[in-house]
Amino acid sequence: MSTALPTEDPPLDAVELLASMVSIESLSGEESELAEHLVASMTSLGFDAHVDAAGNAVGMRCGPPLADGNANRDVVLLGHMDTVPGHIPVRREGDWLHGRGTVDAKGPLATFVMAVAGVDPAPGTRLVVIGAVEEEAASSKGARHIAETMPAPEVCFIGEPSGWDALTLGYKGRLLVSYTLARPCGHSAGPLAGAPEEGVAFWNGVQALCVEHDEQDASLFDRVLPSLRSLRTDSDGLHDTVSMQVSLRLPPGFDAAVWEQRLRDLAGDADLRVTGLEPAWRSERTSPLARAFVASFRQHGTRPRFKVKTGTSDMNVLGPVWKCPIAAYGPGDASLDHTPEERISLAEYGRAIDVLRSALIAGGWAH
Repeated sequence: MSTALPTEDPPLDAVELLASMVSIESLSGEESELAEHLVASMTSLGFDAHVDAAGNAVGMRCGPPLADGNANRDVVLLGHMDTVPGHIPVRREGDWLHGRGTVDAKGPLATFVMAVAGVDPAPGTRLVVIGAVEEEAASSKGARHIAETMPAPEVCFIGEPSGWDALTLGYKGRLLVSYTLARPCGHSAGPLAGAPEEGVAFWNGVQALCVEHDEQDASLFDRVLPSLRSLRTDSDGLHDTVSMQVSLRLPPGFDAAVWEQRLRDLAGDADLRVTGLEPAWRSERTSPLARAFVASFRQHGTRPRFKVKTGTSDMNVLGPVWKCPIAAYGPGDASLDHTPEERISLAEYGRAIDVLRSALIAGGWAH
């Protein structure tokens, strides 16, 4: 449970930025309008901003050069601009701003912009805010482009809802499985199982494999969690077909090659496609990034809290490549992600901006 919040609003320009971002629809692959808007907004706030080759909105604020001429140290704050489908009318009701993306994850991204705009980067430090594309899609196109074109920064903040008074240190990994099976049509009273029944048997087998893998007292973060994302049956009068999409949420140390073979053995002669592998990633609570947040949380009168999540984020893409201190932060209740009730407390949004500014200062990246 979050600590009680103040009742006053964040500054008007912060509310205007978030409301304008939420008002621009930005499904995965359709973020260009929001990217241009975000670049214009960051430019007006003193950033050097542009849209990169992948379509990411990138804004930078640099501290004065070091006297010894050493290169800048980078601090990356990366959130995502895209949302899942589902139109929610943008409206304010008291402290609440409703709209698709308020929580996941335009609220955290706007927090990054406003926090960086409100500090002075330390000498030799470059604060880089990135609005990434296609995080909600399996591609994570924006984060992969950044990982390939930008050297590892000193630290990386990921913009995802943690609540203003908590820091997310880890995300489970992911594996996507597509299963398709066709069988000749037969009478329902006949001796052979139909394609739909074989498909159900495959799904039951996947669940059994997960139970077999998990230790009885393992936490959710350390278990393989299966979910059936879609199931469809069809028939053309000659063949019955069943197809399904299965998602596996993966713990640290998951052996994808071994599991792929187990799944293929279970699927028999069905067409099985295994894609979307992202390894789990977990950071230490003793890293310089985590320590900066501990200091900030205490400064703002709350006890530090740390989380790990059973979903995935761009942390799963950047963590294994950069291997720098990395954690996710942002206002919002993650249980509202992807739901028809998605909304954010503006008081929490304002408090998160203050907490992040203090963390940047506590880490020595700004003043």
